[in-house]
Amino acid sequence: MIHPSRFQSPWWARNPHLQTILAKYLHRARQPCQTERLELPDGDFVDLAWGTPRLEPHRPLVVLFHGLEGNIESHYAQGMMAALYRRGWQPVLMHFRGCSGEPNRHLQAYHSGATEDPRHVLDTLRQRFPDRPMAAIGYSLGGNMLVNYLAEQPRNPLCAAAVISAPLHLSACADRINRGFSRLYQHYLLARMKHNWRQRLGRHPHHRWAGNLDHIRSLRQFDDLVTAPVHGFRNAEDYYRRCSGLFRLSRLATPTLILHAADDPFMNDAVIPDADLLPPAVTYELSRHGGHVGFMAGAPWRPSYWLEQRIPEWLEQHWPPYQEKA
Repeated sequence: MIHPSRFQSPWWARNPHLQTILAKYLHRARQPCQTERLELPDGDFVDLAWGTPRLEPHRPLVVLFHGLEGNIESHYAQGMMAALYRRGWQPVLMHFRGCSGEPNRHLQAYHSGATEDPRHVLDTLRQRFPDRPMAAIGYSLGGNMLVNYLAEQPRNPLCAAAVISAPLHLSACADRINRGFSRLYQHYLLARMKHNWRQRLGRHPHHRWAGNLDHIRSLRQFDDLVTAPVHGFRNAEDYYRRCSGLFRLSRLATPTLILHAADDPFMNDAVIPDADLLPPAVTYELSRHGGHVGFMAGAPWRPSYWLEQRIPEWLEQHWPPYQEKA
């Protein structure tokens, strides 16, 4: 079932681009963090960012997965890390390969359906903390990845999950972000993606990549020439078809909250699932406004961030009674 969201956009931020852009620049929350490098089975690594000072091991643990080209400095990550920490929960963000400020060792990096690294991270954390309540939050690309993970791993260490502004239909989203004002977001993301790809190529001088980055003008072209061939897909459309979380929602068994704004400038209505196909484990909340990972409320001189209220509220409903151990 699709539920109407309780989020109400204020008069000054009903435009989706204002929601998307101002959220980045108005957010002031900061959470001190400590980095941990986690070695992966294939010889590469990912960097974790732990909210500090570290909390007692009986406290709930919340793992965050950022969006495309995001990192611990992303406004939504800092805001949520701080909000979770204030509640006495331990936040930790997993950087996708190459997103922590240091290029990863292998040519392969990450994509919207790459669940191997998150699975290793979550399994490692469960081994370290066998009795600790654990949840996950995925933003944008990280949200689509999280849906894929939950579909592939119905028995997983998570009590609950939350997915925000996820491009659940990748092909439709690639078309949408290539139109109108949204092309500015595409230009920003492409610049970062090209920079990182050049860095990876510099570490692998013997790799024969036949493309030309200067000719790439869209995310679809980048996925066709870089993402797909490097990660074993035939082309961009094959990658989009196989990794779009929309087609896997029916397999979710973990309690999962999905939040989406109908005016998200990164996507269109193709990402909204058929309500009849949603499993009982999924709560889907659709708001009229909110932009892409925006959801700002309050006054312009003191905005509030609704996601930092709604998501902890959801997670708290699914924690086992850990408080008695405090």
